[in-house]
Amino acid sequence: MLEAVDLECVRGDRPLFSRLSFSLKPGELMHVTGVNGSGKTTLLRTLCGLTRAHAGEIRWLGNAIHKLGDDYRAQLAYIGHANGIQGDLTPVENLHVATSLSGDADHARIGTTLERLGLAAYHHFPSKILSQGQKRRLALARLLVEHKPLWILDEPLSGLDVDSVALMTNILIEHLSQGGMIVITSHQEIDVDTKSILHIRVT
Repeated sequence: MLEAVDLECVRGDRPLFSRLSFSLKPGELMHVTGVNGSGKTTLLRTLCGLTRAHAGEIRWLGNAIHKLGDDYRAQLAYIGHANGIQGDLTPVENLHVATSLSGDADHARIGTTLERLGLAAYHHFPSKILSQGQKRRLALARLLVEHKPLWILDEPLSGLDVDSVALMTNILIEHLSQGGMIVITSHQEIDVDTKSILHIRVT
């Protein structure tokens, strides 16, 4: 469903990678690795349509994503390095805003999602009082209250403790088992069924 064909990306005048091709199907996770500065984040932003490729094409359901526009972006959830949280809003308010903007929200799941991620006790407090790990969990909570088949995640496990990493891994497995697709960068191993993992290294 998601394809890259002879993809080439540059930063400024410096080539990052070229002739990168892959195909990601429902139930599969693609783990993107590479040294710092190799272009992992650029690749993810390009897959989201936030950055244009220098050459090559990205396709969704066989169609170029730049032609699909918002119809493609409505199918994906992107979590980058920044959490995208408004500190003066409560966790509940942050999720209401995020899901309302997405156009595909399940407001009824907000309470149960915060409970699952260990944030229910803070639902009436401003998010700025949360620890870094809690803020990351709040950012990741968007994945559970939106219904997007494609998750594009840039270092989602960063700042999480061991228990939170295990919880997030289970959430990834659930999404894959429901036919979802995931593109992820992580310096940590992704402990899911090896049959569903594709490994791409950008250099």
